[in-house]
Amino acid sequence: MINHAICLIVSAILGFALGIERELTNKQAGLRTHIFVCLGSCVFTLLSIHGFPTFAIGDNYFSGATGVRDTARIAAQIVTGIGFIGAGTVLRNGSSVHGLTTASTLWIAAGIGMACGAGEFEIAIIATVISVLVLVGIKWFEKNILAKRKRVNKKLRLSLKCEKCNVNDIQNYIINEYPYLNEIKKVDSDIDNDAKIVVVINVKDNNPLQSVYKNIENVNGIKSISIREDDE
Repeated sequence: MINHAICLIVSAILGFALGIERELTNKQAGLRTHIFVCLGSCVFTLLSIHGFPTFAIGDNYFSGATGVRDTARIAAQIVTGIGFIGAGTVLRNGSSVHGLTTASTLWIAAGIGMACGAGEFEIAIIATVISVLVLVGIKWFEKNILAKRKRVNKKLRLSLKCEKCNVNDIQNYIINEYPYLNEIKKVDSDIDNDAKIVVVINVKDNNPLQSVYKNIENVNGIKSISIREDDE
C-alpha cells in the first residue's frame, strides 16, 4: 500500500513539473490536466499490475496457483485513450494548426504516469527532466536562434491605388522586383485619374508583409497600399 501511494505521489509531482510550463504559457491543457493525465495513467497501470490476480477455473479459483495474466492489457488502452484528450487540444485556424506541442506533452505525461505505476521511477524522472528541458530550452532556441534565420514563405495579395500615368512603370517595377508573381491586373477608374493594380505574389522573408510594404511604399505614383495574406 505504501509503495502504491509513493507511485501516485511521484506521478502527481512529475505531472505538475511537466504541466507548469504549459500553464505559464496559457495553453489549452495546463497544470491540472497534465497532473490528472499522469496520475490517472499511474492508477490504471497499478490496477493493471496488481488489481487482477492470476486465477484458474475450478477449485483453485483466484488461488493464484495457475493461469495467465496480461498486465499490459489496461496499460495498452492508455496509449490509445490519451489520443482523444490530445485531439481536443489541437486547433486549426485556416492553414495554421495550434496545440500539437500540448497534445504531445499529454502523451508523454501518460507515459510518465505509466512508468511511475510500474515502479520505474528512474525512467519517469529522466523523461520528465528531458521533457521540461525540451519545452523550455528548445523554445528559447527557436525564438533566439532559428527565428533569426528562418525565412517564411507567404502568398500575399496587394491592392495598389496609383495614378494612371504611372501604372506601367509600377507594373514593371513589381514584375522585376518579385519574380514569383502569381497574378497582376490593372483596373481603371472612370471617376478620377486613379487606377488600381491587384497583385498576388509569393514572398520568402522573415517579415514578408513589412518587407513588401517597405519595398513599394516610396515607388513614385502609388497613393495607397493594402496588403493581406492570400488563403485562396
